[in-house]
Formats: sequence, C-alpha cells, structure tokens
Amino acid sequence: MALEPYGVAARGLRRYVSEVCRELGVGPEASCWELEDRATAYVALDGRLPGYPHHDLALTWDEENGWAAALETRCGDDMIVLSYLGDDVLPEPRTVADFVAELRADEYPGQPDPPALRAAFADDDFDARLGALVDRPGRPLTGV
Repeated sequence: MALEPYGVAARGLRRYVSEVCRELGVGPEASCWELEDRATAYVALDGRLPGYPHHDLALTWDEENGWAAALETRCGDDMIVLSYLGDDVLPEPRTVADFVAELRADEYPGQPDPPALRAAFADDDFDARLGALVDRPGRPLTGV
C-alpha cells in the first residue's frame, strides 16, 4: 500500500486500530501498526483461549485480509492463525470485539482461510475509507 506516513490515510489507520483497542478493553500500548509493502497491525490480547492454554492470544490485521485471531509461539516463530474475521477489511470495532468474545467462549467464528478481501495497491476506495476515519464522530483520540 505504501501510505504516506503522515497522510490522512495513515492517521485513519492509527485511529482505527486505537478504536479497536478501546472496544477490546486494551490500551494502545498493546498495539502497533506498520505501513510497509502492506499496511498491517497487531493487538496483543489478555488471557488465553480454553483450547490453547499455553499460547498468548493476539489479533493481526492487514489491508488484504482484515482481522485474524492468532496464537503467539516461541520468540521468533511465526504466529499460528486460527481464524479470519472476513466480510470486510475495515469492520466496525464492535464487530472485532464480538469476534474475540466468540473465540473466548470456545466458539470458532470466522473462517480458517485468508479471505482475500482486496489486493494491496488496488485502485479502490480503501485510502478514502481510512481517511474518513480521522474525522469520525466519537470520543476524540489524541495523536491522530
């Protein structure tokens, strides 16, 4: 995607990830995002899933597949993706929180395979959707 690091779409992504964190009840320090070849984000979650008591739980996001629930592995190893939320690359933060709640209830929502919701560098409305999040009504976020 190669977003302008200080542009409106990058600020929209920062706001979006912050809103998801707020809905999940985790602080912004539990998240990070990058604007490399593909825009990506990561959110560390408290607690573990009933079926995986030895693995920390996290959410990952990328501009092609949207949100996915993943298990942390040993340092340096890839994470194990359990399920993709699917449907939309930028679902409402409440939808993301509901997805996590279902996982924690030992249900397996979403889908096991990457949904390929869009392609990086596609000529679509993705940048505009991110940019629209900057001025979205709601509680103001600092630093966006």
